Amino acid sequence: MSEFENNNIEGNKSQSDNLIKTKSDSIVIIPTYNEKENIENIIRYVFSLPKEFCILVIDDGSPDGTANIVKKLMKEFTQRLYIIEREGKQGLGTAYITGFKWALENNYGYIFEMDADFSHNPDDLIKLYNACSVEGNDMAVGSRYVSGVNVVNWPMSRVIMSYFASKYVRIITGMRICDTTAGFVCYTNKLLSSIELDKIRFKGYAFQIEMKFTAYKMGAKIKEVPIIFINRVLGVSKMNSSIFGEAVFGVIKLKIDGLTKHYTKL
Repeated sequence: MSEFENNNIEGNKSQSDNLIKTKSDSIVIIPTYNEKENIENIIRYVFSLPKEFCILVIDDGSPDGTANIVKKLMKEFTQRLYIIEREGKQGLGTAYITGFKWALENNYGYIFEMDADFSHNPDDLIKLYNACSVEGNDMAVGSRYVSGVNVVNWPMSRVIMSYFASKYVRIITGMRICDTTAGFVCYTNKLLSSIELDKIRFKGYAFQIEMKFTAYKMGAKIKEVPIIFINRVLGVSKMNSSIFGEAVFGVIKLKIDGLTKHYTKL
């Protein structure tokens, strides 16, 4: 384990009908696949923070019982913890799109992406929230590279691959974002509701790039908040070469499409 230590709602329509909003303006979306070692700890940690957050878990049919753990906790954390269960592995991007639509339908002001495995420190949720709610940014990115290389327990080969992949994306797209593949992000409702989510095409790490590129082209105010990324201790990484390849080659198509595509300005 790292140092950071209602009812089930099935179907988007029934979830919207049954949801009774809490006074929280923020929801953290956590995609899961086989995260039984981490999911209870990450949920309890987020709910222990001084700022109140809700959590929406998007589980892609985890055979290890991740969803059952969440549903048991929902009885303890009523009106704060929710789950959408999907059949099979459908990809990170589609999981977040599903979560974004649900969050927008239920009028959350600040919508977060976060991993389940404690590679993102839940304490940093407050920093990302303040970057948007207090400082007025449209997007806050938990950045591994804005203040050097802040990655712990990754093999050097993966650090180099990730760092130079972000540099490559910056050069191709022109974005002034150091950590273009970051998966720890806060969006305002204003920004997310302005993005045509059904037109976001990528599923893996390129999804993270496409969302940032879209926000950039829309003229969104984007701030990178320095974080320390710690490689997972429990569970198995979902990263593979095909996901990385999508990110590398997908940005060329993003750049080409960006020359002619119309983006709604904020």
